Amino acid sequence: MKRQLMVLLFSSVAALVQAAEVNVYSARQEELIKPVLDKFSADTGIKVNLITGKPDELISRMASEGRNSPADVLISTDVGRLYRAQTQGLLQPVQSELLTKAIPAHLRDPQQHWFGLTLRARPVLYVPGKVDTSHINSIEDLTKPEFKGRICIRSSDNIYNQSMLAAMIASVGEAKTLEFAKGLVANFAQPPTGGDRDQIKAAAAGVCDIAIANTYYLAGMFDDAKDVAAAKEVKVLWPNQKDRGAHINISGAGVAKYAPNKAAAQQLIEYMVKPEAQNWYASKNHEYPVLEGVAWSPVLQGFGTFKAEQLPLVKLGELNAKALQLMDQAGWK
Repeated sequence: MKRQLMVLLFSSVAALVQAAEVNVYSARQEELIKPVLDKFSADTGIKVNLITGKPDELISRMASEGRNSPADVLISTDVGRLYRAQTQGLLQPVQSELLTKAIPAHLRDPQQHWFGLTLRARPVLYVPGKVDTSHINSIEDLTKPEFKGRICIRSSDNIYNQSMLAAMIASVGEAKTLEFAKGLVANFAQPPTGGDRDQIKAAAAGVCDIAIANTYYLAGMFDDAKDVAAAKEVKVLWPNQKDRGAHINISGAGVAKYAPNKAAAQQLIEYMVKPEAQNWYASKNHEYPVLEGVAWSPVLQGFGTFKAEQLPLVKLGELNAKALQLMDQAGWK
C-alpha cells in the first residue's frame, strides 16, 4: 500500500511539472510575441518554450512529428494558415466560455479549433496630391483605367492577398472577383515584389501612387527611424464603407491536436485575449484588439475609424484554393 501511495504521489508530481510548461510554435517573430509570453510566465508560473518559424514550415513540422509533436499551441499570422492546420487534423477544439465571450463569432472557428487574437486590416494607401480619393469608394474601383500603372501590391503567393481575394469571392462571387483580379493586374505599376513595407516605400519613392498593405506594417514604420519618412508620404483610405466594409484578417492561435500540456495551452490562449495582453498588442504591435473596449494605439487612431467586413473568417480558408485559381487566371504573378 505504501509503495502504491508513493507511485501515485510521484505520478501527481510529474503531472504538475508537465503542466508547468507550454510549448508554442509561433509564426510571429519573436519580438512581436515574446514579451506577452514572458508576462504570462511571470503571472502564472508556467514556463513557455518558444519556437518561431514560417507558418507553412511550422505546420509541416507538426504534421511530420505527428503524435510525438511537443507542440501545445500554434500561433499564426493569417486565418488561412490556421484553417490549413485544422483541415490537416493538427488542431483540436477547445471549449472555453472566456474565449467565446471575448472573441466575436466571425473571428473564431465555428468548431473552436482556432481563435483570433488580434485584428488586421488591409486598406488602400495612397499618396496625397497624386490620387483623387473621390474616385475610390471600393477596392473594386482600383481597376478603373485611370489607375493604370499606378498600383503596388505583393505577389499572389502572399497569404494576405489570397485571403483578400477569398473574402471577395465570398462576398461578390467568383465572376466579379476574377474581373477585379484581372483589372488590378492590368493596373500594376511593377511586377509584384517584396513585402508590404516595400509596397509603401515604392509609393513614397514615386514608383506608384497607390499601395495595398496591412495597417500594422504602415504603423510600425512610424516606429522605425529609417522608415518613418516613407510612412509619412502615404495616407489610409478605407474602401467599401458603403457596403461590405474593408477587408480584415486575424493573427490567431489554436491548441495542437496532441498537445502534451493541453490545460496550459488553453490557459495561454485565454490569457492573450484578456485586457492587459490586448492592450500590449494594440500599443506595441499596432494591431486592432479583438476584445471590445481596448483602446487602439495612437497611430491606429490616426488612421481613422472604419467599417470592417463581418464575414465569418473561416470562409477565407475554405475559399483559399479558389482564390489562388482566380489569381492565376488573372495573370497575378
